Amino acid sequence: MAGSLIVGNWKMNGLGDSVAEIAAIAGSGRPDLWVAPPFTLIDRAVIVAAGAVSIGGQDCHAKVSGAHTGCVSAAMLADLGAGFVIVGHSERRADMHETDADVRAKALAGQAAGLQIIVCVGETEAQRDAGTAEAVVGAQLAGSLPDSLDGLVVAYEPVWAIGTGRTPTPEDVAAIHGFIRGQLQARYGLNGRGVRILYGGSVKPENAALLLGQANVGGALVGGASLTATSFLGIAAAA
Repeated sequence: MAGSLIVGNWKMNGLGDSVAEIAAIAGSGRPDLWVAPPFTLIDRAVIVAAGAVSIGGQDCHAKVSGAHTGCVSAAMLADLGAGFVIVGHSERRADMHETDADVRAKALAGQAAGLQIIVCVGETEAQRDAGTAEAVVGAQLAGSLPDSLDGLVVAYEPVWAIGTGRTPTPEDVAAIHGFIRGQLQARYGLNGRGVRILYGGSVKPENAALLLGQANVGGALVGGASLTATSFLGIAAAA
């Protein structure tokens, strides 16, 4: 799928020598590659990426500054040279109990700082088995998305497929991405057609072509397979 956006989310992985992987990714010359390393590596990643790869944050606080120990604001990310921020990742929704309102506030903060924003949505295995996947994802979209499309990317994560090696069928992916597209058009009108919808959930070089080839899949949000240039670029090669 030409023009696919491939985003790597390193989560809590990577020390100083890991920026060599980002340098290798940047050296590939491939467009539309983004990487979100841990906060501790963002400044070094920006330097080695040299503009060839967009570097971003895995989260941000909704406030610009203040007494929020251990938190990082969107303005701070932008100050480091980051170009985007991920908000509402399923691990933050689950582990940090972030609500849709929390995610929306962070998305607005990212936009205010001039960052592109990736808003994540997705259902758990229990919710899918109960037949409520679309209801859950629809509610997350309604409560998490900002009013403006500025810099907006949406990522669909079937929570039950993250880190498990399991993936939905191509038909499942096409169906839920089609549903999300419909929700975006209902919310934003014709402009909703242009919002990229990424698929995230155990994306690997071996299955990337099949997943990226589905209707309304505009790229991938990649976890573990983004930690090395070899696997990450293998996914990009399928795009």
